[in-house]
Amino acid sequence: MQIQVLKSKIHNAFVTEANIEYIGSITIDEDLMDAVDLIEGEQVHVINHRNGERLITYVIRGKRGTGEICMNGPAALKISTGDKVIIIAYASMSQVRAKQYKPKIIFPGTCNSLQNEKRD
Repeated sequence: MQIQVLKSKIHNAFVTEANIEYIGSITIDEDLMDAVDLIEGEQVHVINHRNGERLITYVIRGKRGTGEICMNGPAALKISTGDKVIIIAYASMSQVRAKQYKPKIIFPGTCNSLQNEKRD
């Protein structure tokens, strides 16, 4: 049996741009993607702290070192520039593997940087 478990989480990042004219998805700084093992095209859930909106989209690789988190297309109507978000990806695995698996979780600092990342 396969179960869905938390794979990756970017907790409390700030949206730097919302582009309604783009075709869809979320653009994420490549440094942030690498830190939590996200790949371009991977499905993610995005939760908005301001209004509780939750949506499912896919990742587009953003420019490394910019701190970019951009909501694209219709998602920009639900999540705006300046909103704080949680970005989550899940993975399917056996229960045996899931019991030993450690998800990658980051808490970006100012301007979505990794340098001042806060840890649990």
